Amino acid sequence: MLLNLKEMPLKKIFIVCILIAAVGAGCSSRKESAKLVQGTPAYQLAKDLAAKLPSLDPDKNEVMISTKEFTITTGDIIQTLQDRLGTRAAQLKELNAQDLKNAMKQNAVRMGERKLLLAASAKTKSSVTPDELNKALNDQYNQAGGEQQFLEILKTNGVAVESFKQAIQDDLLIQKYLEADIFKTIAATDAEIQKAYGEDKTASVRHILLLTQGKPDAGKAGIHKKMEDILAKVKSGEDFAALAKQYSEDPGSKDNGGLIPEEFGRGRMVKPFEDAAFSVPVGQISGIVETTYGFHILRVEGRTKETLPLDQVKTQLEEQIKQQKKATAFDSHLAKLKEKAKFSTVGFKT
Repeated sequence: MLLNLKEMPLKKIFIVCILIAAVGAGCSSRKESAKLVQGTPAYQLAKDLAAKLPSLDPDKNEVMISTKEFTITTGDIIQTLQDRLGTRAAQLKELNAQDLKNAMKQNAVRMGERKLLLAASAKTKSSVTPDELNKALNDQYNQAGGEQQFLEILKTNGVAVESFKQAIQDDLLIQKYLEADIFKTIAATDAEIQKAYGEDKTASVRHILLLTQGKPDAGKAGIHKKMEDILAKVKSGEDFAALAKQYSEDPGSKDNGGLIPEEFGRGRMVKPFEDAAFSVPVGQISGIVETTYGFHILRVEGRTKETLPLDQVKTQLEEQIKQQKKATAFDSHLAKLKEKAKFSTVGFKT
């Protein structure tokens, strides 16, 4: 499986990614915290997970996120995962203690951010019409081959239909709020479009990756030291492709000497990786680049520029620029919401 730097590369981390996406897909804006009820699937899941991570004991219901307006507990997270994923939430039990802790922390932050955005949208009187919700639901149904087939999938996986619909409605509500209040003035100027047109369009890259995702912070210094040693080998003239085959932990490219199979354009990779891919001179080696996945060393194999006339790609470039600006505006807005709410990650006691 190729690590394209938008997805987690290993099965256990892929599971984490699915679970985080489930929490991010929607959560109630209620202020009270969930207290898991004995005898329910969520309670039993929490009990099973507590065997690896005692803080997840449903009878403790430890606080993970604290704000002025609400708290998020381990019970909130596990209940949401159970609601959104049904039987698939049991995949959490495949994680070791450290990966489980990391997954819960990331889920807690995502859920807290979601609550802040829902609360902000409520203050602006944003709303979703029945027609808008039905259209979004039908889009989901069509991807699965029809409503009946989609509902059967939910039933098979133990996911409540109303829980799914609420997640879709929350998605729409937040998107409408952002478009109307945060992104409404975002535009791409002719000068920005012209500049983007003259920049390299795609890059071809080999890389060596040492994973830190899902590993304890205490071990990162050792991983960085190992990457420093690999970088020294590269700089001394050792063959990059051979080193990638020997050391890289990206299963999708290591056997091919670290070569990412397809050229990629801007916006396809996580930003630090993309920045290096489009700034390091062709044929040259980067330093150690850190992303959310780990430490990388890149060798840029080549880059290409746009060959079509500007008038044929202007709309596409304009949209790319606007999306980049929206991402920056979103991060800035979310940071302000968190600061105002005194958003704090409490963590685990045990």
